[in-house]
Amino acid sequence: LAEGAGDYFQSLSSAQSEQASTRDKLARLALKANQVEELTQENLRLRQMLELRERLGTTAIAAEILFEAADPYTRKVILNKGLGSQIEPGSPVIDEDGVIGQVTRVHPLVSEVTLITDRDQSIPVLNVRTGGRSVAQGDPISQHPGSLELRYMAANADVQVGDLLTTSGVDGVYPPGLPVATVAHVERRTDSAFA
Repeated sequence: LAEGAGDYFQSLSSAQSEQASTRDKLARLALKANQVEELTQENLRLRQMLELRERLGTTAIAAEILFEAADPYTRKVILNKGLGSQIEPGSPVIDEDGVIGQVTRVHPLVSEVTLITDRDQSIPVLNVRTGGRSVAQGDPISQHPGSLELRYMAANADVQVGDLLTTSGVDGVYPPGLPVATVAHVERRTDSAFA
């Protein structure tokens, strides 16, 4: 009887502490939900005051990469969707990790995508940590194939290894906030004004 009473009070105490913890989590979630609603309303009011247009909704079409283009001097892949699937030239192409390129040619059944690592491609990026904007360009002569380079950064620019770069949205091609790259190496040149 004493053992049963002890188990009862122990489980009661455990249930009460779990209930208190759940109430605390619920209160924090309610606060976050309230803040999101307030920010949404504030954003809407600011857009109306500034007479900004509403953000455009984006549509997505799933496609499969068939093969890489045979040209050794470019970085292009061929997708299994084309004009018949309403693929348009200039459309951004993303995968689960972020931006991979842009549609450059569309044929009836397939499309050609130029990867952002191509030497002729560039993409405006935003450093998430600092808010600094830059342009990432394909780097054909890198020691790391398939990488990008941030050229002409000020020598004192606040860029660190591990910084996440996302699309800035200023080009009108890529929506803002899509992951593009992570900084792997920073080279500061003492003989130049640029890093």
